[in-house]
Amino acid sequence: LLLCPQGEVFSQTKARELADCERLVLVCGRYEGLDERVREALIDEEVSVGDYVLTGGELAAMVVIEATARLQPGVLGDLESTSEESHSEPLLEYPQYTRPAVWRGHEVPEVLLAGHHERVRLWRRQEQLRRTLERRPDLAAHWRPSEEDRRLLARIV
Repeated sequence: LLLCPQGEVFSQTKARELADCERLVLVCGRYEGLDERVREALIDEEVSVGDYVLTGGELAAMVVIEATARLQPGVLGDLESTSEESHSEPLLEYPQYTRPAVWRGHEVPEVLLAGHHERVRLWRRQEQLRRTLERRPDLAAHWRPSEEDRRLLARIV
Protein backbone atom coordinates (compact mmCIF):
# COMPACT_ATOMS: atom_id res chain seq x y z
CA LEU A 1 0.00 0.00 0.00
CA LEU A 2 1.67 3.20 -1.16
CA LEU A 3 0.98 6.42 0.74
CA CYS A 4 0.85 9.15 -1.90
CA PRO A 5 -1.25 12.14 -2.99
CA GLN A 6 -2.50 10.31 -6.11
CA GLY A 7 -4.18 7.55 -4.12
CA GLU A 8 -7.75 6.92 -3.07
CA VAL A 9 -8.65 9.17 -0.13
CA PHE A 10 -8.25 7.20 3.10
CA SER A 11 -11.50 6.80 5.03
CA GLN A 12 -13.01 4.77 7.84
CA THR A 13 -14.43 2.43 5.21
CA LYS A 14 -10.93 1.89 3.84
CA ALA A 15 -9.59 1.35 7.38
CA ARG A 16 -12.17 -1.41 7.92
CA GLU A 17 -11.20 -3.00 4.61
CA LEU A 18 -7.49 -2.91 5.51
CA ALA A 19 -8.19 -4.25 9.01
CA ASP A 20 -9.39 -7.46 7.37
CA CYS A 21 -6.08 -7.97 5.55
CA GLU A 22 -3.89 -10.76 6.86
CA ARG A 23 -0.75 -8.79 5.96
CA LEU A 24 -0.18 -5.20 5.01
CA VAL A 25 3.00 -3.50 3.83
CA LEU A 26 3.00 0.30 3.86
CA VAL A 27 5.38 2.01 1.46
CA CYS A 28 6.33 5.62 2.12
CA GLY A 29 7.84 7.85 -0.54
CA ARG A 30 10.14 10.80 0.18
CA TYR A 31 10.14 14.24 -1.46
CA GLU A 32 9.37 13.44 -5.09
CA GLY A 33 7.79 10.07 -4.39
CA LEU A 34 8.60 6.57 -5.52
CA ASP A 35 10.33 5.34 -8.66
CA GLU A 36 7.56 4.61 -11.17
CA ARG A 37 9.06 1.21 -12.01
CA VAL A 38 8.79 0.17 -8.36
CA ARG A 39 5.25 1.48 -8.23
CA GLU A 40 4.24 -0.51 -11.30
CA ALA A 41 5.98 -3.71 -10.18
CA LEU A 42 5.22 -3.82 -6.45
CA ILE A 43 2.32 -1.56 -5.49
CA ASP A 44 -1.20 -2.99 -5.35
CA GLU A 45 -2.99 0.07 -3.98
CA GLU A 46 -2.39 3.74 -3.24
CA VAL A 47 -4.02 5.87 -0.54
CA SER A 48 -3.86 9.54 0.33
CA VAL A 49 -4.60 11.02 3.74
CA GLY A 50 -5.58 14.39 2.32
CA ASP A 51 -4.92 17.25 -0.04
CA TYR A 52 -1.81 18.76 1.51
CA VAL A 53 1.94 18.24 1.18
CA LEU A 54 4.04 16.15 3.56
CA THR A 55 7.79 15.62 3.26
CA GLY A 56 7.33 11.86 3.31
CA GLY A 57 4.69 9.20 3.75
CA GLU A 58 5.63 8.25 7.31
CA LEU A 59 3.03 10.44 9.02
CA ALA A 60 0.40 9.26 6.57
CA ALA A 61 1.40 5.68 7.37
CA MET A 62 0.92 6.40 11.08
CA VAL A 63 -2.62 7.58 10.36
CA VAL A 64 -3.37 4.38 8.44
CA ILE A 65 -1.84 2.24 11.19
CA GLU A 66 -3.78 3.99 13.96
CA ALA A 67 -7.13 3.85 12.16
CA THR A 68 -6.64 0.23 11.07
CA ALA A 69 -5.05 -1.27 14.19
CA ARG A 70 -7.79 -0.02 16.51
CA LEU A 71 -10.25 -2.17 14.55
CA GLN A 72 -8.31 -5.32 15.45
CA PRO A 73 -9.58 -7.47 18.34
CA GLY A 74 -7.62 -6.81 21.52
CA VAL A 75 -6.37 -3.33 20.59
CA LEU A 76 -9.26 -1.49 22.24
CA GLY A 77 -10.94 -2.65 25.41
CA ASP A 78 -14.30 -2.96 23.65
CA LEU A 79 -14.25 -3.55 19.89
CA GLU A 80 -18.01 -2.84 19.77
CA SER A 81 -17.34 0.77 20.77
CA THR A 82 -15.79 1.42 17.35
CA SER A 83 -19.20 1.04 15.75
CA GLU A 84 -20.49 4.07 17.71
CA GLU A 85 -17.72 6.49 16.76
CA SER A 86 -17.65 9.26 14.19
CA HIS A 87 -17.38 7.92 10.67
CA SER A 88 -18.55 4.42 11.62
CA GLU A 89 -21.48 5.67 9.58
CA PRO A 90 -21.28 8.80 7.46
CA LEU A 91 -22.31 11.08 10.34
CA LEU A 92 -20.22 12.96 12.86
CA GLU A 93 -20.38 12.03 16.51
CA TYR A 94 -22.71 13.81 18.92
CA PRO A 95 -21.26 16.30 21.46
CA GLN A 96 -19.55 14.77 24.49
CA TYR A 97 -19.92 16.06 28.06
CA THR A 98 -18.14 15.16 31.28
CA ARG A 99 -18.31 16.35 34.88
CA PRO A 100 -18.88 18.87 36.34
CA ALA A 101 -22.42 19.60 35.16
CA VAL A 102 -21.53 23.31 34.92
CA TRP A 103 -18.13 24.42 33.62
CA ARG A 104 -17.34 28.14 33.32
CA GLY A 105 -21.03 28.88 33.13
CA HIS A 106 -21.69 26.29 30.41
CA GLU A 107 -24.16 23.58 31.40
CA VAL A 108 -24.57 20.00 30.27
CA PRO A 109 -27.90 19.68 28.41
CA GLU A 110 -30.65 18.75 30.86
CA VAL A 111 -31.75 15.74 28.80
CA LEU A 112 -28.40 14.08 29.54
CA LEU A 113 -28.79 14.54 33.29
CA ALA A 114 -32.38 13.28 33.56
CA GLY A 115 -31.52 9.59 33.13
CA HIS A 116 -34.18 8.78 30.51
CA HIS A 117 -32.24 6.48 28.17
CA GLU A 118 -34.54 6.76 25.15
CA ARG A 119 -34.56 10.57 25.29
CA VAL A 120 -30.78 10.56 25.58
CA ARG A 121 -30.54 8.27 22.54
CA LEU A 122 -32.82 10.54 20.49
CA TRP A 123 -30.95 13.67 21.60
CA ARG A 124 -27.62 12.11 20.61
CA ARG A 125 -28.94 11.12 17.20
CA GLN A 126 -30.43 14.56 16.61
CA GLU A 127 -27.14 16.20 17.55
CA GLN A 128 -25.26 13.85 15.21
CA LEU A 129 -27.52 14.98 12.40
CA ARG A 130 -27.23 18.66 13.32
CA ARG A 131 -23.45 18.56 13.67
CA THR A 132 -23.00 16.72 10.38
CA LEU A 133 -25.24 19.11 8.44
CA GLU A 134 -23.53 22.15 9.96
CA ARG A 135 -19.91 21.02 9.80
CA ARG A 136 -19.64 18.32 7.12
CA PRO A 137 -22.64 18.47 4.76
CA ASP A 138 -20.55 16.56 2.20
CA LEU A 139 -20.99 13.43 4.34
CA ALA A 140 -24.77 13.52 3.89
CA ALA A 141 -24.35 12.47 0.26
CA HIS A 142 -23.28 9.02 1.49
CA TRP A 143 -26.07 8.52 4.01
CA ARG A 144 -29.62 7.24 3.83
CA PRO A 145 -31.80 8.60 6.65
CA SER A 146 -34.19 6.30 8.47
CA GLU A 147 -37.76 7.33 9.25
CA GLU A 148 -36.64 8.32 12.73
CA ASP A 149 -33.83 10.41 11.24
CA ARG A 150 -36.32 12.19 8.99
CA ARG A 151 -38.44 13.11 12.02
CA LEU A 152 -35.39 14.38 13.88
CA LEU A 153 -34.24 16.34 10.83
CA ALA A 154 -37.63 18.06 10.68
CA ARG A 155 -36.95 19.44 14.18
CA ILE A 156 -33.56 20.79 13.13
CA VAL A 157 -34.40 22.40 9.79
